[in-house]
Amino acid sequence: MVKKQTLIEDIIDAATKANIHHFIQQLPQSYETKVGMKGSPLSGGEKQHIAIARVLLRQPKILLRDEATGTMDSYNEQIVQEALERAQTDDPTQASLIIAHRLSTIHSCDLICVLDKRHLIESGTHADLMKAHGAYYHMIACGNTS
Repeated sequence: MVKKQTLIEDIIDAATKANIHHFIQQLPQSYETKVGMKGSPLSGGEKQHIAIARVLLRQPKILLRDEATGTMDSYNEQIVQEALERAQTDDPTQASLIIAHRLSTIHSCDLICVLDKRHLIESGTHADLMKAHGAYYHMIACGNTS
């Protein structure tokens, strides 16, 4: 839940980092526009950007990201990925568990675990796994990065 004393400046900052601020400004009542079933409809990508902005505001200690940028194009993915990484750098006590098929989203992770049929088949950093020439290496080599 967002802190009760959240300032509009903090909301705008989070929306900017999540690359949704410009879209929100175009809504009929900007940040006061009602959205959802009885309000303005949002696309899946817009919902995803807003969800990421909310996460940036909440600053959780544990963040579970299951295909967090899955519906975004590569440009938006990079912007949002950088914002999430900066947020984690700002709070090194925050932990993230990232579930991804798009391997470009996990290159900078401290630990990458590769699963196959529910079994851990290898783990390490991006560099370690690339040197090992295992399953992760072959996924990268096949172009499974986006």
